[in-house]
Amino acid sequence: MDGNTSGSSPVVRVAGTTGSSAIRTAASDATGDVPVVDVGSTGATAIEPLLLATLEGETAFITECKPDAATAATEALADGELPDETATWVGEHDPETAILPIPERSRLETGERRVLEACGWVDPISEDDYLARGTVLSSETTESDGQSPLELVSDAGLRGRGRGDDASHEPVGDRWQTAIDADGEPVVVVNANEADHRVTVDSLLLRSDPFSVLDPAVAVANLIGAPNVVVYVNESDDGVQRTTTVAAESVAAFDGHDVNVEVVVGPDEYKAGEPTMALESLEGNERLEARRRPPGPAEYGLHGRPTIIHTPRTFAQIRQLASDESVVGVDADPGTRLFDVSGAVEARGIVELPTSATLETALEAVETEKRMKVACVGGTFGGLTESLDVPANASGLESSGLGTNGSIELFGDDRCAVALAGRRATFAREQNCGRCVPCREGSVQLTELLRAAYDDQDIVADARELARVMGRSSVCGFGRDAARPVTTALNRFESEFAAHTDGRCPAGECEVSQS
Repeated sequence: MDGNTSGSSPVVRVAGTTGSSAIRTAASDATGDVPVVDVGSTGATAIEPLLLATLEGETAFITECKPDAATAATEALADGELPDETATWVGEHDPETAILPIPERSRLETGERRVLEACGWVDPISEDDYLARGTVLSSETTESDGQSPLELVSDAGLRGRGRGDDASHEPVGDRWQTAIDADGEPVVVVNANEADHRVTVDSLLLRSDPFSVLDPAVAVANLIGAPNVVVYVNESDDGVQRTTTVAAESVAAFDGHDVNVEVVVGPDEYKAGEPTMALESLEGNERLEARRRPPGPAEYGLHGRPTIIHTPRTFAQIRQLASDESVVGVDADPGTRLFDVSGAVEARGIVELPTSATLETALEAVETEKRMKVACVGGTFGGLTESLDVPANASGLESSGLGTNGSIELFGDDRCAVALAGRRATFAREQNCGRCVPCREGSVQLTELLRAAYDDQDIVADARELARVMGRSSVCGFGRDAARPVTTALNRFESEFAAHTDGRCPAGECEVSQS
């Protein structure tokens, strides 16, 4: 469907990835009178494929939709009737709404859908749908109290989001100023190469709402005087490549400035998402190695140019803070954070929490399969914890020894903390770039130490010291973060290590030597 879908009525929207093509086909074949729009995922995969049937300010939400239900709903709209009898929820809203209307008592109510506001409602590649939402940051010239929107974001102290962000945990405005002051022609990089199946939030944004990422990226390019934006995506994600490429063709023209937006693919490797290794990949180097700092990318980045490198969720958060009249979250880490909840759940789900909330809130959006024994927070190299009563902000997560990469992975009583930490250490041993000794050799030694726990050896003190050294002296975030699962396992589940030394696995998952 061409043009703005926001005020269209009647209209059928199909949200989701898995199974959505069959639903879209069934709806399209039902009648030619009702437009059918593919709107990407809402992030709530448990209710998808989701069909949203809209008629004059009301939308029927048909969850886990089947082809026959899609046919019936479309035919009802063609007859001027809302298919409310087959709907899970029915919501009333402004007929011209440009963002997803949230029905009461639904899983979509969890948290605050600000960055996710349009996911599952707009046509991802429709320029008109994006323009209907109001502020176009890259063309915004109105100032408030003498400050531009981006200056307000900088003053608010917005921190980067995700391990692929050069300003992760730190204010983004500091990086912008460094790039402005540095010698050379700047460049902006959107680092969307996640390559971590536990964290899919960046790919969700580029698949469901790419303009909310690319528009602020162009705005930042204008701010620092960069003539081009490079979007770095995973080579295996065709959906992200398609929507991003289409959106990139038009977003640079929003402000009338000559900013080129280019989409470049990178390898499907975890290490390829680390900011400096992402730059190595973009430069065409086959062997990816982390770069030493200083200087950081903002001074000497892509091809030696001052480089701002943020993740899609950071750029989307920039847009929200710049255009939102009511800023949520804590002052030290304003805004919201996205969390991909997976593991021992019926279906994973992406939840957006204000940074003033606790991680426990995210559980309201999923159905857990069993009682949680441990959660790994922060992706592959996240921290292990028995409690999710932890603030969803950078300071709270870091002080609890957890990662900030936007993932909450749940495990039940049948999972062993020792084995869990061991698998993450093995991954670090196999996937590190080999550049620095603390990470290259430390990950080998850490893996061997954890194996020794199965052979009656008390390894706790040695493993804790080795993890400390890796965390403090590795060149890049890969090595520093790789120690986190082991460190937190030792701190919170030391009794399980002792049990393995005694020849017993409390969870019954491991085979251990009997002394």
